[in-house]
Amino acid sequence: MTALPKDNAQTTVSLSRMQGTTGPDVLDVRALYKDHGVFTFDPGFMSTAACESKITYIDGDAGVLMYRGYPIEQLAEHSSYLETCYLLMYGELPNKAQMAEFEATVRNHTMVHEQLQFFFRGFRRDAHPMAVMVGVVGALSAFYHDSLDIEDERQREIAAFRLISKMPTLAAMAYKYSIGQPFVYPKNSLSYAENFLHMMFAVPAEEYKPNPVVARAMDLIFILHADHEQNASTSTVRLAGSSGANPFACIASGIACLWGPAHGGANQAVLEMLEEIGNVKNIPSFIERVKDKTSGTKLMGFGHRVYKNYDPRAKIMRETCHKVLKELNVKDPYLDVAMELERIALQDPYFVERKLYPNVDFYSGIIMRAIGIPTNMFTVIFALARTVGWISHWMEMISDPQQKIGRPRQLYTGATKRDYTPMAKRK
Repeated sequence: MTALPKDNAQTTVSLSRMQGTTGPDVLDVRALYKDHGVFTFDPGFMSTAACESKITYIDGDAGVLMYRGYPIEQLAEHSSYLETCYLLMYGELPNKAQMAEFEATVRNHTMVHEQLQFFFRGFRRDAHPMAVMVGVVGALSAFYHDSLDIEDERQREIAAFRLISKMPTLAAMAYKYSIGQPFVYPKNSLSYAENFLHMMFAVPAEEYKPNPVVARAMDLIFILHADHEQNASTSTVRLAGSSGANPFACIASGIACLWGPAHGGANQAVLEMLEEIGNVKNIPSFIERVKDKTSGTKLMGFGHRVYKNYDPRAKIMRETCHKVLKELNVKDPYLDVAMELERIALQDPYFVERKLYPNVDFYSGIIMRAIGIPTNMFTVIFALARTVGWISHWMEMISDPQQKIGRPRQLYTGATKRDYTPMAKRK
């Protein structure tokens, strides 16, 4: 029940309460403007559910993340990225035959149209790989005309497979182009993660064999980043898709949103912070600057818009980080800085009271650095992993009979009506 002012009086409005299968209830305000002439005001959508979804559930207070009801910890331990893709797309874990068919379909779509090579050459060599990805993914709609009819369920599925299959190829091409090396074609005898590493690091002159520990770490990074409910980029994909835009354009819009440093650039920011600190002995002074609100210094990789507890993905990444560094015999001084920062943040009352726990970005950047992936590729890999989440939400939205074009309202605070003044009469 909500009291609304109307003509200096109070009007009581009844709002229906809606329940999901888990999580907070919501109030149905869809008829609020039609019936009462008012909107809700919620900058950043902090308390607004813009859609109904069956894909991912997050309980930030409890540190819970589930894909289709399966805890992320179980998927990380037992599943693979492609099995997780099947789960996100279709809602259930596949049986053996379904998994074999799914993997074969992904393999059959890993190559990209040969003319895309010429598209890459239109970019400067020093262009940011995310700028390249926005362009080339959006351009896929110019190459694959047979999967653009969003009213055709089969064409939607084909587009989904093409995006999941080709994203590693395009990401690796963006990297190879930036360093002046020849593009490496997909090798379908390899797993999804192995194939990506092969396209990233192989050269025609030498044989390349992916390290299984590194490949598993890469697969885990993909799983942990596959979806994260209605975040900024997913909401962007849904909003673009609500207009009827083709799936390639919608995913390109998600990539553009993810590029923002407040969203997908966090793991790169963590590396830059660790480099700035440089040594464990410099941590105390850095922490003091973080606590000083006038300093402008931020503790990157800690805290989360949703999680008010330890990010469940961070625990998995922490263990994986140690395994990768041990396997590669990497003595990275930034890991020592990271471990000490984590210890302090988990004990210092300033951070504990503010629930600034390490998030997944805190460790994933260190892992990718150890593998040899440059920082400007971190967000590209995030986009690669998140593609299945974006396309799953897009497919869910398109098949929803209640789907409407997105049209957020506003609280107008500009000038009221005024008459045009001729130039000669203006002061």
